[in-house]
Amino acid sequence: MSTQDQSPTHDQAAYVATCPECDVEFQTDIANEIIEFYRRHYRVTGHHVVFDRTQLDLDEEVTGTDLKDVVWQLQNQYENGVPIGIISAVMSERGTSIGETLDEIHKVRMTGGLYEPRDDHLGAF
Repeated sequence: MSTQDQSPTHDQAAYVATCPECDVEFQTDIANEIIEFYRRHYRVTGHHVVFDRTQLDLDEEVTGTDLKDVVWQLQNQYENGVPIGIISAVMSERGTSIGETLDEIHKVRMTGGLYEPRDDHLGAF
């Protein structure tokens, strides 16, 4: 197994993602780094990456089921927008893949339901 390790062990990393097709794993404590890894890996291989581990440290439980509700609930916990990696991790717990979440973010942004106060961070209207 090829590993790009950003933390000491798989058990300690807050976020772990793998490519089921080529057995590459990426570990990090910063959720948006998983999104960067996904984008790079998909561009090079055409393979989708999935979360193996998400260790969310949120002030409140997120009960929303759709993307806009999730962003709406999370935005009070983050200044200048919710990191897309956090949104993707929450959506992953609801059965939505990283790629599907990024596609949905694009669709909802184009309809005016979300805005991007800074790169890879979102807020909901």
